[in-house]
Amino acid sequence: MELILASASPRRRELLAQIGVAARAEPAEIDESVLEGEAADDYVLRLAREKAQKVYDMQSPSRRVSTVCLGSDTSVVFAGRVLGKPADFAESQSMLRQLSGTKHQVMTAVAVVGAFGVREQLVTTDVWFRQLSDTEIETYWACGEPQDKAGSYGIQGLGAVFVDHIEGSYSAVVGLPLAETSELLRAAGVPIWQPLKQD
Repeated sequence: MELILASASPRRRELLAQIGVAARAEPAEIDESVLEGEAADDYVLRLAREKAQKVYDMQSPSRRVSTVCLGSDTSVVFAGRVLGKPADFAESQSMLRQLSGTKHQVMTAVAVVGAFGVREQLVTTDVWFRQLSDTEIETYWACGEPQDKAGSYGIQGLGAVFVDHIEGSYSAVVGLPLAETSELLRAAGVPIWQPLKQD
């Protein structure tokens, strides 16, 4: 069974490799706008599902029989509101000031699509930030890391120093909850813990 990752994220490929799963990356281009009145958990699940479904639908009918597509979405949620990627420094500063010294949620959804249909899982992790100074926020922006990160930080990078503690799945905050993903893949016929060929 071939696995296609409907994402360009190198972090998600690395996480899959960590559990011995090889995947071919085929990013899905979809509209990631939040629908009016859409709850954060529904939004994250919908995006994961739409990414996986779009890539699966692009495969030829003969390939679909032996193909599973995995889609995922990770969103930072504060006070029920989804914080996307910052458009500029002012937006990044606003986000990080909101997160400073308080708790927020990171919601990661995983969806697998195959001949069996769709299976999906949502994982929510609570993340506590320590107090951040404006100087730290400015210096962090200057390093370039926040620009393409939901919520304007990356826990697996320099942004790790902002995190006081988490309650939940670390791998989900990075981009893929490995316990839940492995169960979805097993159920879809994709083996884990396989030796991977070196590129």
